[in-house]
Amino acid sequence: MTTTFPELLGAQETTATAGEILGRCRELVRPTLADTVGRLHPWVAEMAAYSFGWCDVGGTPAEGSGGKGVRQALAVLCAEAAGASGEAAVAGAVAVELVHTFSLLHDDIMDGDQTRRTRPTVWKAYGTGPAVLAGDALFALAVEALAGVDGTGAAAAVRRLSAALGDLVRGQADDLLFESRPWTGPEAVGPEEYRTMVEHKTGALLGCAAALGAALAGAPEPTVAALDRAGRHMGVAFQVVDDLLGIWGDPAVTGKPVHRDLRQRKKTFPVLAALSARGPGAPAAERLATLLRDSPDIPDDATTRRAAALIERAGGRSAALEEAERHIAAVETCLESLPLAPRANAELRTLLRFLVRRDT
Repeated sequence: MTTTFPELLGAQETTATAGEILGRCRELVRPTLADTVGRLHPWVAEMAAYSFGWCDVGGTPAEGSGGKGVRQALAVLCAEAAGASGEAAVAGAVAVELVHTFSLLHDDIMDGDQTRRTRPTVWKAYGTGPAVLAGDALFALAVEALAGVDGTGAAAAVRRLSAALGDLVRGQADDLLFESRPWTGPEAVGPEEYRTMVEHKTGALLGCAAALGAALAGAPEPTVAALDRAGRHMGVAFQVVDDLLGIWGDPAVTGKPVHRDLRQRKKTFPVLAALSARGPGAPAAERLATLLRDSPDIPDDATTRRAAALIERAGGRSAALEEAERHIAAVETCLESLPLAPRANAELRTLLRFLVRRDT
């Protein structure tokens, strides 16, 4: 099943593909990002470069971009949307990319993840202590990158980044606490609570990237605030689609096993929406709750297949699609309310399509 949102995403067109847009923004930001990382202690700089895919363990250069660079692209595009050159946003793009990478280094340790982008994670390659140190160094660099902005906007930019980091930490704390909470009952995690967690953990930094790009370009505060909201909604839509892929995604597309999130017993939006179902979906919700309570820590294939079927029968899949659509519409509303430069506006929409138009 391919999920598309043509009525929401077809308002403007650009000849550039999402890959071309992301590549252009990475090329603009990369020299400053590399120079910034190069100021670190050589060993820490190597770990940082490894996390970006620029080198192998030991420092041998490698071909890699360190991910798609969605956050740095948002900063650049929002500066351009505000009528400035993308270069105005480079400091902000570097800062959000450093914070994002810092958060990944620490998340991998907390989650025990041993691979990222088909390579060993930094903690697995270098050790837990060194990975923590590298993450701390990247965060310090992010603050330094913004503190060095010319003019009167540096302090405001640092405050914005700090606020986003506070939200990110809040979201990560809630996500970790969700693991120990029951599937049902008064202490269970509900869809609304999960939505708030995702807005903090994923949406805050996307919103910060968009807002920093516009602010550094000299956009008025109402425009900056609207783009911050757009980025936050974009983050929630992206995560909910990711939740769908974590259960029903095609392994040939996602590179992950089918039903992976169910095997890991993750409390994702489709599962929580299904468990809270009322009306016709209630019987399936009850059977799902029993199955989740009684299944082992690592359920077998038959159990995960049955759980996926019950989630769909209880309405969890359709509820997740509706949730993603609602946040996509909110992004569109934010963008339509602003006098943005046409090309950058169209490229922002292309980026949104890229984030949410995936095979689910």
